[in-house]
Amino acid sequence: MTRLRADFLAGLAVVMPVALSLAVVLWLFGTVSNFTDTLLFFLPRSLTHAQGGAGPMYWHWKMVALLLAAGLLIGVGRITRYYLGRRVIAWVDQAILSVPILNKVYSLIKQVNDAFSLGKKGAFQTVVLVEFPRPGLYALGFITGEHESILDSAVGERTVSVFIPTTPNPTSGFLLVAPVSQVRPVRMPVADAVRFIVSVGSISPSGPLPPRVAPPVEAADLRVSDGAGLSPRP
Repeated sequence: MTRLRADFLAGLAVVMPVALSLAVVLWLFGTVSNFTDTLLFFLPRSLTHAQGGAGPMYWHWKMVALLLAAGLLIGVGRITRYYLGRRVIAWVDQAILSVPILNKVYSLIKQVNDAFSLGKKGAFQTVVLVEFPRPGLYALGFITGEHESILDSAVGERTVSVFIPTTPNPTSGFLLVAPVSQVRPVRMPVADAVRFIVSVGSISPSGPLPPRVAPPVEAADLRVSDGAGLSPRP
């Protein structure tokens, strides 16, 4: 029984990552296809669905819908390079923002999307340690922004936003408004930090340190940077 148990655990350790990876891919495919399937509305259901149109959509038509969605996204991205396309998109934005209730949701989603766009290079690129949930204990987090606003005035010094992800699911967590004097930058790649969090601390960060983007400075002079550490505010 001891040998069988050991073999079972060894087999589980091999099969589990493969099974979970396939499950995640299938779940993503099913979730995305629920939206993209509607793009084939112009085709008869008897052609795209099983049981003469009463059953689920055939998998190969789902792939066609995904490719069509990808093509539409590429097309939208292409027209944004031209003045006329930008004017049309601006008109669509104004039309959506004029609709009650919908404008609140759209505005919030657009602001979040802009915050994580390529232009916001500082977001989620700086790994830090902060004392959380009490002094003496440290949590790994990511700086998502800095403030020159009412938050600084309320705290009495310069502050930054720090996202503390939960483990093993890093998609949720806590948002801290922390004084820069209490934030300790860590020379750790973001990928290593995510692996450390997802593995519940069992995978220790290793490998070469990322390049330091600026010489060491005092904590009061730190700001968000697009590198592995915090650099001085000009």
